[in-house]
Amino acid sequence: MDTSRPRGFYFEELSVGMRVSSPMRTVTETDVVQFAGLSGDYNQLHTDAEFAKQTPFGQRIAHGLLGLSIASGLAARAGFIEGTAQAFTGLTWKFKAPVFIGDSIKLEGEVIKARPMPSMGGGLVVFAVKVVNQQGKTVQEGEWTMLMKGRPA
Repeated sequence: MDTSRPRGFYFEELSVGMRVSSPMRTVTETDVVQFAGLSGDYNQLHTDAEFAKQTPFGQRIAHGLLGLSIASGLAARAGFIEGTAQAFTGLTWKFKAPVFIGDSIKLEGEVIKARPMPSMGGGLVVFAVKVVNQQGKTVQEGEWTMLMKGRPA
């Protein structure tokens, strides 16, 4: 096994239309509690079951930013950016539906733009990204722009 080769794709290996997908991951009670502590966001919608019963969702939901954070981890687990992403340079993001405790989510992505940046040692890649739950419903989506490392000479 060649350990010098990163698991992720180099800029030159990413082409418009290329699709990537991650494994599923279940959002747990522990995830929500730890994210509340880490972020300081103890909104009752996430932390108070009795309060959440009275909301349109009828139960607690995961923080939207927790879903986005898990999505970034799923991108790493999928491997396509591991060792080759040099910087996350921007994103646009929409929260389309709630993520409930116990939902399993995965990341689906597609390369929609790629621009060489030789002076930065690679290029900028824009991924259209979706977070999809176990029912196949898109719960979050947007675009991630990343500076990807170029293939070594």
